[in-house]
Amino acid sequence: MDSQRERIESFLYYEARLIDEHKYDEWLSLWTKDALYWIPCNSDDADPARQAMIIYDNRDRLEERVLRLTSTAAWAQQPRSRTRRLLSNIEFRPIESGYAVEANFILAELRRSTQDIFAGRVIYTLRANGDSFSIALKKVLLLNNDEAIGNLTFLV
Repeated sequence: MDSQRERIESFLYYEARLIDEHKYDEWLSLWTKDALYWIPCNSDDADPARQAMIIYDNRDRLEERVLRLTSTAAWAQQPRSRTRRLLSNIEFRPIESGYAVEANFILAELRRSTQDIFAGRVIYTLRANGDSFSIALKKVLLLNNDEAIGNLTFLV
């Protein structure tokens, strides 16, 4: 179990580093073809079929998001946000399709001399992919998802 914990934790830390270093194409390569990247709005249990979401992206939408972030057309990210994230309290359990993983996070974002702090819980479904994993689901439960959130054009 310890070696599996190390593999899962290393993968999560690697994913966080790719985002913080703006290596979006490498980050996108971590995702499955049927991926879902989800940030609920107003409630952690919000129903995406009935309520607005902050983000509710399938793989195609993720590719569009990465294309915008890597192009000069992402005006909301000029200059680009500088971010650093910390992960803790990582828990996991095997499921039929891989691993259900949860972790707490704190994300600091600096842009135009303004620093914002985001915190919450992130839920992953990871699938085995060779010696590593692929992300089938990433659901980000922001503590403040029921309050006004400014420019959230970077990846959480």
